[in-house]
Amino acid sequence: MSELKRVRPGVWEVAPVGGMRVPARIFATEKLVEAIKKDQSVQQACNVAHLPGIVRASLVMPDVHEGYGFPIGGVAAFDLKDGVISPGGVGYDINCGVRLIRTDLSREELDPKLKQLVHQLQRDVPAGVGSEGAIFTLSDRDLDEVMVKGARWAVERGFGQEEDLAFTEAGGALPEAKPQYVSARARERGAPQVGTLGSGNHFCEIQVVEEVYDEKAAKAFGLAPGLVTFMIHCGSRGLGYQVCDDFLDLMRLAAKKYGIDLPDPQLVSVPVSSPEGERYLGAMRAAANFAWANRQVIMALVERALVRVLGGDRRSLGFRLVYDVAHNIAKVEEHVVDGKKKKVIVHRKGATRAFPAHHPETPAPYKEIGQPVLIPGDMGRASYVLVGTEKAMSECWGSSAHGAGRMLSRTAARRTAGHRNLVKEMGEQGVIVAARSPKTLAEEMPEAYKDVSLVVEAVEEAGIAKAVAKLRPIGVVKG
Repeated sequence: MSELKRVRPGVWEVAPVGGMRVPARIFATEKLVEAIKKDQSVQQACNVAHLPGIVRASLVMPDVHEGYGFPIGGVAAFDLKDGVISPGGVGYDINCGVRLIRTDLSREELDPKLKQLVHQLQRDVPAGVGSEGAIFTLSDRDLDEVMVKGARWAVERGFGQEEDLAFTEAGGALPEAKPQYVSARARERGAPQVGTLGSGNHFCEIQVVEEVYDEKAAKAFGLAPGLVTFMIHCGSRGLGYQVCDDFLDLMRLAAKKYGIDLPDPQLVSVPVSSPEGERYLGAMRAAANFAWANRQVIMALVERALVRVLGGDRRSLGFRLVYDVAHNIAKVEEHVVDGKKKKVIVHRKGATRAFPAHHPETPAPYKEIGQPVLIPGDMGRASYVLVGTEKAMSECWGSSAHGAGRMLSRTAARRTAGHRNLVKEMGEQGVIVAARSPKTLAEEMPEAYKDVSLVVEAVEEAGIAKAVAKLRPIGVVKG
């Protein structure tokens, strides 16, 4: 690997060497670059730059850390004719994503019942390893419908409203999903899991808007200082994980016949247009739609818990979806390449879409503002709402960071936590935590993550997203 050089404020680059077809480009401050150099993230980005049909550069967001094949925080676009599709460029938790809900409630109004609400959410939203929905176990036919319709399937069954779909990336469903390519084992794992939170870094969080940096954008998003918000972070559960696993096995067998030379076997890939590539895309889209249905149902469960504790209804509480954005996905999108509009397939793994004002896919109420970009922090620090920019479109396929980014492995975090009482520590910081597993709590301790404010500083320095508001956690439910 050649030397990492600064090309402009917030942007660093490794020039192509050896089999690299394009440079590797890193969006980070000088401080974060030093942290990024400590693992194999940059080397993984250079490995991605070897893949056939990659366009412009192999990109890395400031919250990057090592992943399977692609780094987590990696973005890469591939030519539809000559390029490849790689499950490692999407990740195991297909369409893991974030959903932000705003309310008209003030912190003062909620305070007397905050603890009650946290525990009501814990009761109403199934969470934890292998958790199954208390709502339904789906038949094969129903599961097919979920994987085709996505969030709309949930809305049609009374979980939310039609307006929610307008504020969900892709309207809550990717077209051309092919449930027939989802294995029996993936179906078995997913059938009881719509409406479940899972474990690990997934959460349902109660927050308060602490600061507003862009009043016009915040007003459009319905955010103002002191208002209560909810954030949901989860994905496609066991179904998506199994789809990834199944196709890694399939592609290992198929890749040899396409003669793709890989610097890392974890980057196993096939041509986008190959039968194997088309099958993976169909199954990946089906899993992505499952994830959108899952978050849609969880949002409805959050609404029900809020109404049970405070009374009223959705309208009187001002309960409204701000946005839902994916951060583990591959999508065919139109971008400008060498001065011409061209369709490419963009892999975002641990990276979130950041489309600017006037983009055709930006929701109508945000057309003059841009798409909300949601960057959650850890349970002890803030999360941020940003907005996409034109520079993101021209430099990184309309993409931005997706979170704080891990600094410690889960094993190292458990070791660091030792016998600390993290629930008590969080309480002393003003955050009520309800977790089903002490092990998960230790793995997700604040010290396990980078300070998300440094990530936000980095994307702003690079100009690929602009901060709108800061959200401070006051209640957290984890698996």
